[in-house]
Amino acid sequence: MNRISLLGSTGSIGRNVLEVVRQFPDLYDIAGLAAGKNIEVLRAQVEEFAPELVSVADEAGAAELREMLPASYRDRVVTGTNGNCSVASLASADVTVSSIVGGAGLLPTLEAIRSGKTIGLANKETLVMAGKIVMKEAQEHGVNVLPIDSEHSAIFQALEAGRKEDVVKIILTASGGPFRGKTKEQLREVTREQALNHPNWDMGQKITIDSATLMNKGLEVIEARWLFGMSVENIDVVVHPQSVVHSLVEYQDGSVMAQLGIPDMRIPIAYALSYPRRLPLALKPLKLSQCSNLEFYEPDYDCFPALGLAFEAIRSGGVAPAVLNGANEVAVAAFLGEKIPFHRISEIVEETMDQVQDGRDDSLDDILAADGKARRIADSLV
Repeated sequence: MNRISLLGSTGSIGRNVLEVVRQFPDLYDIAGLAAGKNIEVLRAQVEEFAPELVSVADEAGAAELREMLPASYRDRVVTGTNGNCSVASLASADVTVSSIVGGAGLLPTLEAIRSGKTIGLANKETLVMAGKIVMKEAQEHGVNVLPIDSEHSAIFQALEAGRKEDVVKIILTASGGPFRGKTKEQLREVTREQALNHPNWDMGQKITIDSATLMNKGLEVIEARWLFGMSVENIDVVVHPQSVVHSLVEYQDGSVMAQLGIPDMRIPIAYALSYPRRLPLALKPLKLSQCSNLEFYEPDYDCFPALGLAFEAIRSGGVAPAVLNGANEVAVAAFLGEKIPFHRISEIVEETMDQVQDGRDDSLDDILAADGKARRIADSLV
């Protein structure tokens, strides 16, 4: 029995993790849950899975949750970053699944690593902001960091086909989001509702907007650089609208290994939880006879500049990826709040990156300071 501390339990990844736990109750149990402000959904999860400890965003949410739960939970509901860190590092947990959205996942994930937990990583921002620090800590503590993003899970699986020193390139696939083929002029007119209408995946609002701008793929490039120890020159992106090929690895003999599957997050989640086993998920199988029209295109960096900004950030090094991420979180929130148009998201990120440049990528203090400064500047630009 593996016990799981789940960070981000009410989000799309968190709910899918719990679906896997429900399907395999003899293999998995929930030790702790952490969520934001969706108190009603969290209450139902607590009642079903009876975790030892629960964390919510703030004291108001904690007070509301305590009123809903039995008296035995009055001292077992904690709050904020400290609460998330407590859930992440629970002594009884074997695995910590990090699926909190955004930079809020960094410190709890680090705490879980320092506590020796196996990490199921769905929070890409952890490696975007502090990849050098996180992977060094994981190595020092003998911790496995197993990817849950479908693209990184696909690369992880394809890398098992050969030796790392024989890899020429890892290739991340992108669906292209809802606006593939749109012109820059057309993108100036898109609405919030259109941007949230992803053609293939059912995701949370923030990641859906990131997919629409291609920033999500840019963040995944940075994550892949640290997760797999690859130079950015050996990472490529192709647009693949059907989302059947989840990513590929090219070897020096010309072989290209790909992982294919239906677009269902339970597949990479279950593989991370059960590695190196594979679980019988009983999902709808992929039928190759229905996949006769698989397409691949080069990304349009002119219409979707966010992807290019991510490559620029990793080449610049230092705190640039943290700045990119912090500014993007502010700009996406502003777009969702209908304060800025769609095209301003990447513009605000670029303008913020121009203003925040100093800091080292091996200093957590520098990274957190740059993140805070980037958010303040991006907010002023909004």
